[in-house]
Amino acid sequence: MDIQILDYFIIFGFFALVLFIGIYVSKKSGKNTSEYFLSGRNMPWWLLGFSMVATTFSTDTPNLVTDFVRTDGVSGNWGWWVFLLTGLLTVFVYAKLWRRSNVATDMEFYDLRYGGKPAHFLRAFRSLYLGIVFNVMAMSAVTLAAIKIGQVMLGLTPLQTVLIGGTVTVIFSAIGGFRGVVYTDFILFFLAMVGAIGAAIYLVNIPEVGGLQNVLDTPLVQDKMSILPEFTDTDAMLTLLIIPLAVQWWSAWYPGGEPGGGGYIAQRMLAAKNENHAIGATFFFNILHYALRPWPWILVALASLVVFPDVASIKEAFPNIEESKLGEDLAYSAMLTKLPSGLLGIVLASLGAAYMSTISTHLNWGSSYVVNDFYKQQVNKKASEKELVAVGRITTVLLMVLSAVFALALTNATQLFDIIIMFGAGTGLIFILRWFWWRINAWSEIVALFSSGVISIVFWQFEETLFLGNQAWLPEWSRFLMVVLLTTVLWLSATFLTRPEQKEVLFNFYKITQPGGPGWEHVRSEAKKAKTNLGRTNEKWSVPSGILAMVVGCILVYACLFATGNWIYGNYGLALVLTAVVAIASVVLKRVWSKMKSVL
Repeated sequence: MDIQILDYFIIFGFFALVLFIGIYVSKKSGKNTSEYFLSGRNMPWWLLGFSMVATTFSTDTPNLVTDFVRTDGVSGNWGWWVFLLTGLLTVFVYAKLWRRSNVATDMEFYDLRYGGKPAHFLRAFRSLYLGIVFNVMAMSAVTLAAIKIGQVMLGLTPLQTVLIGGTVTVIFSAIGGFRGVVYTDFILFFLAMVGAIGAAIYLVNIPEVGGLQNVLDTPLVQDKMSILPEFTDTDAMLTLLIIPLAVQWWSAWYPGGEPGGGGYIAQRMLAAKNENHAIGATFFFNILHYALRPWPWILVALASLVVFPDVASIKEAFPNIEESKLGEDLAYSAMLTKLPSGLLGIVLASLGAAYMSTISTHLNWGSSYVVNDFYKQQVNKKASEKELVAVGRITTVLLMVLSAVFALALTNATQLFDIIIMFGAGTGLIFILRWFWWRINAWSEIVALFSSGVISIVFWQFEETLFLGNQAWLPEWSRFLMVVLLTTVLWLSATFLTRPEQKEVLFNFYKITQPGGPGWEHVRSEAKKAKTNLGRTNEKWSVPSGILAMVVGCILVYACLFATGNWIYGNYGLALVLTAVVAIASVVLKRVWSKMKSVL
């Protein structure tokens, strides 16, 4: 690649700005754990919303989208588009509950909702399981994408990419804390979007591609353009659309799309000024994340089919790429090598921004689990704030090292996406219901957590016998359903075979969060007998209105997503209809939300 002085100036200028922000806020961030992990719980909705969007746009995101498009077509993106349902359920139902809970992390929720040794075990184990194991896997996917970009665009070895990108990011994350992450995310978002949109416009019009119309007229591209799977292809419909829409969104745990909220999304809701700011931040995030951001990546992925129709053509163009890193997702980086100076610098800086934003969030989020939910609870309960911040910074460095080592062993982004989805299958329903059904206890979650992982491992071990080939017992698309079904049966059984939580625990949880609804009628009745005041028990339950708002919100965002695609494709009649749907849904949602605010 022909990288000019201007490009280097843009790239290094950006990294210098990020490090300056981290150093500038480090003194305030290091005061205590509340500042280091939640920035004093005083963040506005718009800043947190931009931070959520910046975090979920990482170096692996365009690679993952490219992999989906080149393998299964544009409709392959339903694997992550479906999490809009989860996101809007969090917006209109769970955001206010999380903010009311006033916990420092979503792991602390376990000691609020449950009681006794099972709750303490669940908090400690899950903090390490998610904070280290799952967190390292997620960061590894991001680092793998950075490795591929470094190889294709800069000629760097995987180790060189890991050392350069990891060192800058871990220094910034360790000293700046959550405040530094959120402040820089605001800048990173705009830089990332300018880079993604600028790259899409330029690359579609390079001579090798021949313009948008030529892309759309290419037979290989036409087979990949449909936003919905072919209705005649039963397996594709089941795998790409029906199962995700019917089951996956509520049953699977995935970072950034947790049923009932959680992870770094919960961290930002907990850092909000109040309930309304928490709701506003998550809604703003979902609109930008699903409705506005995907198409620049999709366009580059479709254009890449004109220039690099298969993996062999990518290998021919870049013979020095390691065989273990070859895959369809590499096409995005391959296309970026054709950018001119200036725009190339912006795109490389934007990819660096995306990498730093996501990794820094995961590092701060993961270390918050280790510090607040493991070290402080299990290792040293009398630890000073200074000691806890120091442990957080050490953990940040260790998480970065582990994720870098794991990334060097991976091949493509889809590998980890599938693993994370399968290992969280069947647990999502608990995260949704635990707020609104008193009978769920700590053992419900413990059984779900272990059974989902064990069943997934067993199915992978025997996948050829159970799910693959002509002699398999079950079709491949049923694997996810089987994990969900078996996990759900096991955790429901555990719920009814074990004792419910102590009355005092349930009373306290209700007082603090005010969940309401018929699922807590038993607790309200018991509190009345015990003459215990649970607070605002006579208020109208807001969840039905929240679900209605969620449905209308999904119509709005999906219509916006589809309208954008059809405007690009030149289907102007359908695009106009979908745009009208967006306008109508916006008006309806505003009215529903106004009624909800009067209930809150």
